[in-house]
Formats: sequence, C-alpha cells, structure tokens
Amino acid sequence: MPASTANTSFNLGFLTIVHEPNGYLGGYLVTNRWGRPLEFRLSTPVQPNRIQQILYGSVLQPYLCSDLIGKTLVEKTTSKADLIFTDCEAALDLRKLLDTPVLWLADKHHPRLMELRDTGADVSRGDCLLFLHPLFVEDAENAVPILDAIDDAIDLDEPFSRVREAIGEARKLSR
Repeated sequence: MPASTANTSFNLGFLTIVHEPNGYLGGYLVTNRWGRPLEFRLSTPVQPNRIQQILYGSVLQPYLCSDLIGKTLVEKTTSKADLIFTDCEAALDLRKLLDTPVLWLADKHHPRLMELRDTGADVSRGDCLLFLHPLFVEDAENAVPILDAIDDAIDLDEPFSRVREAIGEARKLSR
C-alpha cells in the first residue's frame, strides 16, 4: 500500500454474526473511509442440525460464520472492502477464503487475548483491540496503513451496532 493512503479512497467492511434460537444470522455493511454506508447484506438464518453439530464438533462455528455466512455475504456485495472487521472471533477464519485482510475487534475481557498478542497478530489501536488471523500476520503490511488513515473520530465498534440494529429492523419487516 502506498504511503499516500491518507489521500486515497478505501472501503471498510463490517461483518457480525448473531446466534439466535432459530440459527446463526449474519449482517455485512460496507462503508467508505468516513463510515458512510455503501452497501448492506443480510443472510438467512443457518441452523445446523444435531448430526452436523456432532460431525463438525469444534469447527462448526468457524465453518458457519466464515464459510457459509461470511463468504456468501462478502461475495454478494458489489462494493469491495479493503479491510474487513468482524466482532465474531469465529469469523476470523474468513481470511482463509479471501484475499482481503480480516481483523477481529476483540472484547477487552476475551480469555484468549494474551495468547493472541503472542502470535504477532495484534494490530490494536488505542482502546481498540484488533487482531489479524494468526496465519496471516503479514496482512499487517496492508492493514496498518489503512488503520492509520482511518479518521480518529470513527469508532470501529459503532458500525456493528448499526448492523445489529438493521438486522432487527429486517426481522420486523419480514414478519
């Protein structure tokens, strides 16, 4: 990424996955660098059956969040994101399926924070705990200049609130 990132245009993707009684539901918002929405996608609920839960075991949640929901939402958008943020750790595996850096916005009380900090995947900014996929720490080369260029007034957690609220509104409309 050129040093002039601050003067260029880039898009940011925000992926959240909600686990509800009727299944896993994903929402994906693409914004410009100032947080203005460009495109929004919503998945249909995905409910694994008992056999799938047994067969997939501990890899079920990353498979649902990354392979089924995340990849589908990202591929259906026409606005390409230069960085994708997620607030769902299991969706971090989306990076294995895309060429775009994926960053997990972690909760400061998450039990794996110390472990992740030791992987070299930590690209946190101030109070914002951000982690790359541990297998793709080289993504920092492309992610850090964009993170540095994001306006300080933008709270990276705020778009996730918008996505969750939009999911709620979409549910109301479908009833």
